[in-house]
Amino acid sequence: MRITTGLPLDDLNKVADAAKTLEKQGYHGVATQENRQDPFLPLAIAATNTETMQLATSITIAFARSPMVFANIAWDLQRASKGRFVLGLGSQVKGHIERRFSSTWTAPAPRMRELVQALRAIFACWHEGKPLNFRGEHYQMNLMPPNFVPEPLTGRTPPITIAAVGPGMLKVAARYCDGVRLHPFTTRRYLEEVSLARINECLPAAMARSNFEVSGGGFVATGDDNAQVAKAFEWVRMRIGFYGSTRAYWPVFAQHGLEALGEELNYLSKNDGWDKMTKLIDDDVVHLFAAVGRFDELESALRDQFGGLVDTLSIGTPVDKPGGIPSDLLKDLARIETPFTAFQS
Repeated sequence: MRITTGLPLDDLNKVADAAKTLEKQGYHGVATQENRQDPFLPLAIAATNTETMQLATSITIAFARSPMVFANIAWDLQRASKGRFVLGLGSQVKGHIERRFSSTWTAPAPRMRELVQALRAIFACWHEGKPLNFRGEHYQMNLMPPNFVPEPLTGRTPPITIAAVGPGMLKVAARYCDGVRLHPFTTRRYLEEVSLARINECLPAAMARSNFEVSGGGFVATGDDNAQVAKAFEWVRMRIGFYGSTRAYWPVFAQHGLEALGEELNYLSKNDGWDKMTKLIDDDVVHLFAAVGRFDELESALRDQFGGLVDTLSIGTPVDKPGGIPSDLLKDLARIETPFTAFQS
């Protein structure tokens, strides 16, 4: 199993040292999110200051940019990192796309499929010399003068992964992408019976599960003592309450007969009851959603919660804490067997 973590996105001056420390510690990768800061700039710094770690966006907002913009950025990061970059895309929700990014909202799964296909067409043009002639409902591109073709890559084109929760986006991930980024609001039962079942059903014959990376899919509450675990446990409880108030995530509750909990959380979210939501999430529900244990218990906890299903997990140990997850533990966690071995060349 691969264990990844984050970078200090609030200050680009901290990124180089943090990336070097995390790589030396033994983390298998770092991922950035498009929240308050740009997700690509820190990875550019990390690419030129590390040698082995995977570098990924998890995620960047797909419908806020042109496929050509994504292609240029991904290509440059792939060259700078010598083949270690993974482009992770997410659709976001209608309100953010229209009101924060001033872009157009359309049905997300078909549009994401087309965006990925457009990226593949651009990469094929640059990497294989094929003419660029992509025509879809949302994206049309047929101009690529030689002066605008970037310098060649020495390895494969950047892998493309997408965030997926519902069956439509899971199908797009399996059919058209190199991997999927599952939301942490999930349980082992939902992973087995819904998410992974859908992915295995939709993977094309030419794509082996060993070449398709499954990232995420649950919370991890850990630390080097019981007090740290308890603090992380309460943070997970809060996040379950937050996400569980949104109808889009209720299929996970439904898998466990917790539909009424979703209704209660939704009511509180609409009636200024945010401070009361966490109290509705009992310990048993937290354990459904999270692997819980001290560092000395973590390998067993991850095997029980994710073993055989998830290939890559992000554990948000603060990068400014000396040591973070111990190097020996990271080596132990790397021995947890997963289906994924490498991206298809």
